[in-house]
Amino acid sequence: VISRYYPECQGATKPGSRQQYAAFLQAVSERTARLLAHWQAVGFCHGVMNTDNMSILGLTLDYGPFQFMDAFDPGHICNHSDTLGRYAFDRQPSVAWWNLHCLAQALMPLIDDAQAAEEALESYEAVFGDAFLALMRAKLGLRTPREGDAALVQQLLVLLAAGRVDWTIFWRRLSHAVGPGDFAEVRDLFIDRAGFDAWLLPYQELLAQEGRALAADLMLKTNPKFVLRNHLAEQAIAEAKLGRFDELQLLQTLLARPFDEHPGFEAHAGFPPEWASHITISCSS
Repeated sequence: VISRYYPECQGATKPGSRQQYAAFLQAVSERTARLLAHWQAVGFCHGVMNTDNMSILGLTLDYGPFQFMDAFDPGHICNHSDTLGRYAFDRQPSVAWWNLHCLAQALMPLIDDAQAAEEALESYEAVFGDAFLALMRAKLGLRTPREGDAALVQQLLVLLAAGRVDWTIFWRRLSHAVGPGDFAEVRDLFIDRAGFDAWLLPYQELLAQEGRALAADLMLKTNPKFVLRNHLAEQAIAEAKLGRFDELQLLQTLLARPFDEHPGFEAHAGFPPEWASHITISCSS
């Protein structure tokens, strides 16, 4: 695995050395951290993050009870079988970190140094935090890192959670609003509109510094219009069971280029119907 997928871990150490295996563990840890940052930024819920469903390559395995969130709820549980919420959306980064410790235990006969194994995992939190903030900055159209970025993002997440604002629609509307500077349709998504107005003031100051056109261009390439929502998958499955595959093929087309507008298919990017909230998915889905 090291030779084929992690050659950078070989470095100056001899093949099979303890240092090489510790470097390997750190590289897997940091790939996993960046993967989880992308999950959190796009609103992806894995649903069943057992250690056997985590890839050594920092990829996603086991597409059973997965979901792209509709209304933003940090504690959302997409797996109907997860009665205790172990794999809730906001717990995904910590579960991945716990899984990496299990990997470290499995590698101990090779590393043979508990302190070296612990040190190999120390960078996970910082790598995740930096990657997540960079992704959120891009979602906001901000190219230049600034000291107050983390606070700006956190304030927004609190507002989104309080109003259970649709995650994908919010970001796409914001992407379109930035250019002309008209945030009325974004504001309408919030219950606490005064809170959104207060958040918007410093954000608009940053946009003025960045340039609205440049910010909007980055956002439209970062915030997808289309994601595989549960109700869209349910409809495509129902049609396919009847031998009709048009809906499945349409979803494949839309999701192959999720940042494009695809005029005429706004319904596939709209709010989920009421019945979608009653869809349940589990490990047997």
